[in-house]
Amino acid sequence: MCRIYTVQLFVAMVVLLRPSVVNSFQPLFVSDGNSTTHRHITQTAILRKTAEVCRDIAASEGREFSLTIDDTLSVSQVQKACSSDISTSILSTVYFHTSIATMYFSNAIVDVVYLLSEEHHFDDETFKGGRDVITTGVSAVKASVKDENYIAGRWTLGQVCHTLQDFYSHSNWVELGNNAPYNSLIKPDQTLTNLAGVDVQTCRNCNGNNCKNNILPDVLQQGLLTSGYFNIFSSKKPTGKCSHGGSLDRTSKRDPVGGINKDKVGSSHGFLHKDAANLAVDATVELLEDIRIAVGDVPFLRLMGLSQSSVLCFVIDTTGSMSDGIAEAKRVSFEIIDSKRGTPQEPSAYILVPFNDPGVGPLTLTTNADIFKERINRLTASGGGDIPELCLSGLQLALTAAPSSSEIFVFTDAPAKDAHLKSTVTALIESSKSEVTFMLTGVLSSRRRRRSSQGVITRALGQSDAQLYRDLAQASGGQSIEVTKADLSMATSVIEDSLASAVVTIFQAVVNPGRNNNFTFTVDDLTQNLTAYVTGDSSLSFKLTSSTGVSQASNETSGPLASITTAGNLRRLRIRTDNETGIWQFSVTSDSPYSVKITGQSSVDFIYNIVEEHGGAHGDFSLKESRPLSGGNATLMVTMTGSNTVTVTDVSLLDDSGPTQVNGSIQACYNFKLCN
Repeated sequence: MCRIYTVQLFVAMVVLLRPSVVNSFQPLFVSDGNSTTHRHITQTAILRKTAEVCRDIAASEGREFSLTIDDTLSVSQVQKACSSDISTSILSTVYFHTSIATMYFSNAIVDVVYLLSEEHHFDDETFKGGRDVITTGVSAVKASVKDENYIAGRWTLGQVCHTLQDFYSHSNWVELGNNAPYNSLIKPDQTLTNLAGVDVQTCRNCNGNNCKNNILPDVLQQGLLTSGYFNIFSSKKPTGKCSHGGSLDRTSKRDPVGGINKDKVGSSHGFLHKDAANLAVDATVELLEDIRIAVGDVPFLRLMGLSQSSVLCFVIDTTGSMSDGIAEAKRVSFEIIDSKRGTPQEPSAYILVPFNDPGVGPLTLTTNADIFKERINRLTASGGGDIPELCLSGLQLALTAAPSSSEIFVFTDAPAKDAHLKSTVTALIESSKSEVTFMLTGVLSSRRRRRSSQGVITRALGQSDAQLYRDLAQASGGQSIEVTKADLSMATSVIEDSLASAVVTIFQAVVNPGRNNNFTFTVDDLTQNLTAYVTGDSSLSFKLTSSTGVSQASNETSGPLASITTAGNLRRLRIRTDNETGIWQFSVTSDSPYSVKITGQSSVDFIYNIVEEHGGAHGDFSLKESRPLSGGNATLMVTMTGSNTVTVTDVSLLDDSGPTQVNGSIQACYNFKLCN
């Protein structure tokens, strides 16, 4: 995916948005420009607590920690302050941003999945039920962290935070004069006290649109806790009870008329919106502290996604002919572990999925490098023959376990027996935004079958078999690297490249059928250590030209612009930019299929998510987990990372296999609010 950036904003919505009428802290955006969303509350609390944990770790290690911790923290500030050694690396906030986004998107989905659940929103005085939702969820988060399943932990945590935050908007906790969170909501062993009984009247009619004094004085004087009733279908509620309020709440049209929600500034009790939002932030910080105490500092930071590196994920064919491939996977993984242990580039987790036929797995997912070493060291090559293997089943298992935006490396020399899983695997690649690179050995240059000296047919990948892997690599933004077993060690440098800090893709294209092309890409002063990868057959040639007109041809292994190494169908160029910014050109001559991918290191990057508008009482936009319909509109939420000054002027969707380009209109979202 290309980085296209050149309006001071951190978040952009592509395609003009129409705000919904909602009756909750709005999940992602607001239309009035003054209200606070679940997204803002969640991110603010995460940044505060993460910074506090990093401060405490620094103090225990005798290091300075100079960051001021308040509600104005940015992701970049916290990432930088928490990075104990960034002198030799470029700082990336992508993984931190992505983890936070997972939590606020799961927070937002509560307003879709649990729209009519009183417990999930503390409506209808369901305080015990709401507390059960919170405490059960927190227990699940702690269990997920213990199992090192941080993806599930983040998703559950976001949903728990939604319910906790709604308490301060939907109850009269703020109206009772409380200026601290109700910590009994996160402690299952404490009794919820002073709850208004079902027969206790709590509200009177509002004075027109003025609902400032609609809670009965006796309720306030006795400190009774109540919340508004809410129903979009029926006006029925117990006699004298408060309603939530808002145009979609039918109970608010029945005496006592009006509501008490503080979801936004324009709500029935919107004059207390800021107080409710601030308490919701403090309560979320308390909940995060409860989790931190239970799981420990380092696992807590992993749950928050505070990492400079991606996972190291291998999917390995273990049949008899793969002994060389297994040995190389061991060598490169051990080298990575030993060289990066204790550094910011140490992989955040390790994933291993072996496969053959008929077996797949077991899956190893761990943050312990020694456990990974022991598991991969156990692998041996056995069995196989001329039988296709369950490669896509192994890849599917890895994709379901790996965090978003992972890079997965598949080692095999055999066709996929389970090619029917191609569409399923493609969907997983798209939803997880993971890159898949195939290390293929033994690809035949024609449709001939390979025979040994005794005439026995041996395992080999035909061109049609290899095309399946090429298609999946293309769909993911990865590569299909085809080498001999003897050259495999030269190709695995790609794995080490991927684990460098802050790697971004600057340009990528797949051309099939082959044709001559002149590609251009931009080098800016924010990008360092460019590397180009070209795959294609031996007839392919290319020329790299800098912004000042200096050129180097593909037959120059060491020239003025790059050093070039070749392994199988892969040419790898370590580009020397020498601070030459501007438009560079990459010209390719080939009538056979090929691919070009150019990466670099930069703190500036972006993350994107496809979102969809949903109507109803509790939502505006939520994460869309399926593909947009062909021919229709799609809405992307694009978040820039790593800079407060980089501006977005264009966002386009490009088809990497053809000239198709779809342009979108941009709407800026400042400070987590939708700007009209």
